[in-house]
Amino acid sequence: MAEVGRFSLILALGLSLYAVFASVFGKRLKNKLLVLSGERATISVAVLVATASISLIYSFFARDFSIEYVAEYSNRALSAVYTFSGWWAGNQGSMLMWVTFLAIYASIVAIQNRHKNRELMPYANAILMGISFFLIVLLVFLADPFKKLPYAPADGQGLNPMLHNPGMYLHPPSVYLGYVGFAVPFAFAMAALMTGKLSDIWIRTTRRWTLWGWFWLTVGNIVGAWWAYYTLGWGGFWGWDPVENASFMPWLVGSAYLHSVMIQEKKGMLKIWNMVLIVLTFSLTIYGTLITRSGIVNSVHTFSNSGLGPYLMFLLFVAIFGGLALITYRLPYLKSENSLDSLVSRESAFLMNNLVLVGMAFTVLFGVTFPFISEAITGKKITVGPPWYDQMAVPLGLILLFLIGFCPLIAWRRTSLSNLQKNFLYPLVASFIGGMALVALGIKKSGALIAFVLCIFVLTTIILEFYRGARARHNMTGEDYLTALTNLIWRNKRRYGGYIIHIGLVMVFVAIAGGPFKIQKDVVLKPGQTAAIADYKVKYIRPMEYPTAEKYTLATTMNVYQAGKKLGTVTPRKELYKNQEQPWTRVSVFSNTKQDLYVILSGIDKKDRAGFKLIINPLMQWMWIGGYIIAFGALIVLWPDALEKKRLAMIYARQEVYSSET
Repeated sequence: MAEVGRFSLILALGLSLYAVFASVFGKRLKNKLLVLSGERATISVAVLVATASISLIYSFFARDFSIEYVAEYSNRALSAVYTFSGWWAGNQGSMLMWVTFLAIYASIVAIQNRHKNRELMPYANAILMGISFFLIVLLVFLADPFKKLPYAPADGQGLNPMLHNPGMYLHPPSVYLGYVGFAVPFAFAMAALMTGKLSDIWIRTTRRWTLWGWFWLTVGNIVGAWWAYYTLGWGGFWGWDPVENASFMPWLVGSAYLHSVMIQEKKGMLKIWNMVLIVLTFSLTIYGTLITRSGIVNSVHTFSNSGLGPYLMFLLFVAIFGGLALITYRLPYLKSENSLDSLVSRESAFLMNNLVLVGMAFTVLFGVTFPFISEAITGKKITVGPPWYDQMAVPLGLILLFLIGFCPLIAWRRTSLSNLQKNFLYPLVASFIGGMALVALGIKKSGALIAFVLCIFVLTTIILEFYRGARARHNMTGEDYLTALTNLIWRNKRRYGGYIIHIGLVMVFVAIAGGPFKIQKDVVLKPGQTAAIADYKVKYIRPMEYPTAEKYTLATTMNVYQAGKKLGTVTPRKELYKNQEQPWTRVSVFSNTKQDLYVILSGIDKKDRAGFKLIINPLMQWMWIGGYIIAFGALIVLWPDALEKKRLAMIYARQEVYSSET
């Protein structure tokens, strides 16, 4: 199968290059058949790189250890799900997965737009295939996933123990689906600049692609935080690691872009800004890939010896400077059709929201990049640690949280004083009462108190929006309130799905705000002894051993008590995998909506005395609940809408008439 996979990549290399030239020259020569040929070549490229991926996956399941990549990331003891995960476990496989997703996306775009956007499609297709060609070149010549060993070993090395977690088959594919999703709006934006077709049609065409990329990048970040929390054994979920930041930065700028394009669609404003945002978002996805594969940072996430850094740096420069050059060239045609009528308007609030999100992204970018700059100038790498990130991100995060609640309360264009008083009354009253109750409960840390009060403010605002909408529909149609609410959401998916996403974000902020109340304690216990932390008691029962073909496990059983009542059992453990020299720590967490009891096994001596690190993480479960709510809201927004489809069809029809007349 290695030969099939390599041959497929070589064919895809030639066809992707052909697709670029056929699309561009077909457009220039006004040869529709040549343009069509380029789009069919795109579909063929998708089939070929998918064949290459299937060949690699088959090689994993066939235990073909003559392939170097298969031998490095699997062994005979590996379960089926982790064997499949070997596809993206290393540099070569994850690059192949990336280009597979990109080619499939490009082929879907070609099929979707075969009867519309005919002015934009040749250039959009050429850009997507140009990126694909570049990545396939890297796979064929520099990161060959089908490279053969001089001899086939009897068994492979297996996966890194850190990768033996459900996060392994959820997090990397989600991040890549998100990264690649932003390539589609980027390609259409550049096509609009190249052709001078600078209406908002490219935004409307790619809105779901943007949401698709944002959705998967959100899932990737949440799952990554969950993976770090349950696997790395340090008691936290986000350590501001450079590679964590690499997927967070495009999420921030992509979120700004999603909000900003709404203003262009409604008011014809911020055209230049939106172009800049999509260029930055796509460029940051390349930057994230660069960090992972260049070896310039040390992280548990990186492929340190890939040698792809200079080539990805070239792609990054092309995306940034090429995009900005096109924006500069078309600058006279990107003027806003309207201007801000008032600082107290939804447009202004959206713009402020944009500035905060982009400010957060550049703050993180500075923290990631500064060590490289300092090393280049002084020869010493000065690391930027979590305290610096927290100091910068916390105030910006609180401003963002306020704006999430502020935006729905104000009108487009201009908001009157009477409307402000009416709309802000209940949220402010609820926030004041909630704040007083929190102080009475002993919440006195200022940062956390402000965050909780703002969460109450935002939730009240959103609940009022749902109530007012459902009440209006109830009065208009006579439907009961539950039916009215359901129909309200379903007929206004974009607006109310967005509100559901905001509710999920509030839950995430609640979990983050619980961080200052974290408690930590180190104990050494003999079997039968008990330790106390917060309002819990944990009793160490005994150690246990579980040898298998894949690993050796040393676990400890501990009962958890509260107010004398047994609540459950935790089993922190150490695992030593085959072909690994160091044991891997597996934490155990007893969780409820109030707090997590997080237990880490430090070690066990010959007399069965065990050292434990006990941590109380308040409100952590709301992080994962918030993730589910965000995903649910995003799916509602993504769901096809018949009315929107009709509006788009009318716009496309007018576009085709205009194109034929001109």
